[in-house]
Amino acid sequence: MIGKRIFQFTMWMVFVATQATFGRQEPIRTLAEKNGLVALWDFKEAAGNERKAIGRGSFSLKEMNGPISRIEEGPLSGFSAVFKEEAFMARPHEKTGALNIHGKMQGITVMAWVKWQGKTGFVGGMWNEYTDGGKRQYGLFVDLPHYNGANQVCGHVSASGGATPPFPYSCDYSASKQELDTDNWHFIAFTYDGQNIKSYLDGEFKERAPEPIKNTKGFPGLPEGLVHSKNPYYFPDGLGDNGSDFTVGAVVLQRGMGNFFNGLIGGLAIFDRALDETEMQEIHQLTMSGKFRN
Repeated sequence: MIGKRIFQFTMWMVFVATQATFGRQEPIRTLAEKNGLVALWDFKEAAGNERKAIGRGSFSLKEMNGPISRIEEGPLSGFSAVFKEEAFMARPHEKTGALNIHGKMQGITVMAWVKWQGKTGFVGGMWNEYTDGGKRQYGLFVDLPHYNGANQVCGHVSASGGATPPFPYSCDYSASKQELDTDNWHFIAFTYDGQNIKSYLDGEFKERAPEPIKNTKGFPGLPEGLVHSKNPYYFPDGLGDNGSDFTVGAVVLQRGMGNFFNGLIGGLAIFDRALDETEMQEIHQLTMSGKFRN
């Protein structure tokens, strides 16, 4: 009798483990089957290993500026990468392949699952603010306060690669109406359809009314500064083919690498089309159920 009970308990534990594994794989499988997926990293690899994607290639990411540890916590694979102490990941431009998304009317979606711990941070994309005058292309950020994006999800795009005339920096980004809080899991994303950038927090897009944009007064032709909506942000110029590396967790600034992401990244996905609002809500429901839902 005791042996039978032990066997039943063992089988039950196997069943529980199998269900847990299946539960983690279901969101990944669903995302992998979605039209337009270029790459999805779930960051299940331990420190010292290249992080590999599923999609149109493995798009291996190398650790830069030190190892990036793995923690057993995350909404996709059950793991996430711990970004701290100015470490980041990168893939050189000549190996970006299908990640080099560009064109006049080209759409894009960048999404990530993050547990942010504060300060301006770059999550992922092709964004270089300094080399050869700037090789900006597309990038997902959190907390860009200079042009009305404090504590918000920000989707940045560029056609020229340089700053936005007549300003010293690029101001071409959307910023979610909602603010992120720290030390909680969030699903963050932006989409661009060739006309408008939209930022999403936890699957939800909220429109922002036109507002004065900070730090834009007093420039040539703009004595009173800019007034426009930050979500959506109108940008009809398209995505440039500007030569940046693909990085996760940091970008090139004039002083060197900067805008380091602080916290956990449990997944990052790139699509070569703009997903719609219903799709974003569905992905949030699929991936952020249970203990990861705020």
